[in-house]
Amino acid sequence: MTDATVSDLMAELATLDDPKVRAANGRRGDDHGVNLTRLRAVAKRLKTQQDLARGLWETGDTAARLLALLICRPKAFERADLDAMLRAARSPKVHDWLVNYVVKKSPHAESLRLAWLADHDPVVASAGWALTVERVAKSPEGLDLAGLLDVIEADLKDAPDRLQWAMNHCLAQIGIDHPGSRARAVDIGERLEVLKDHPTPPGCTSPFAPVWIAEMVRRQA
Repeated sequence: MTDATVSDLMAELATLDDPKVRAANGRRGDDHGVNLTRLRAVAKRLKTQQDLARGLWETGDTAARLLALLICRPKAFERADLDAMLRAARSPKVHDWLVNYVVKKSPHAESLRLAWLADHDPVVASAGWALTVERVAKSPEGLDLAGLLDVIEADLKDAPDRLQWAMNHCLAQIGIDHPGSRARAVDIGERLEVLKDHPTPPGCTSPFAPVWIAEMVRRQA
């Protein structure tokens, strides 16, 4: 299918929909039933097609939007496009892929990070914190780490789930990558106890910031 249309692909995605996958995804808040390995295989066949990606996104279908994010050209989107897409991305997986696969590669990433951090919508704000994690880890120059920790200390405990998760990740990342801020990050985590009792599968690292920080620092030693 070299000249696929949106209609062709919607029909193909419908054939890939698996009720068991849909049920499992539903427990995580995602309303689609396409195995992601199969979805990636479709994207690999299609390669980059920006116009087709835009058409798939406009369907509003979660599986179609995930496919769109795999075949789009991140730098082709205007800032307003990405902002509108983020606000429309209520599925956790679409939200995650949009931020990680598209926005992070965009020249508008920093502008959007600052705008989203200040947004009153907690889902939008969580994207700002996800982009801040990226800055903390890869390009911390110019970041006010103490100021970020002030906000986390004040707001983390009562933040809605998705925002809390992103802020907690930022807390841990600061502690992992910045020795000068590590003691304070650990102290905040210990006092707030956010995600302290979160179920952690065997072999995985707890998302509780003090444990997460200690384990990643140990691995770096």
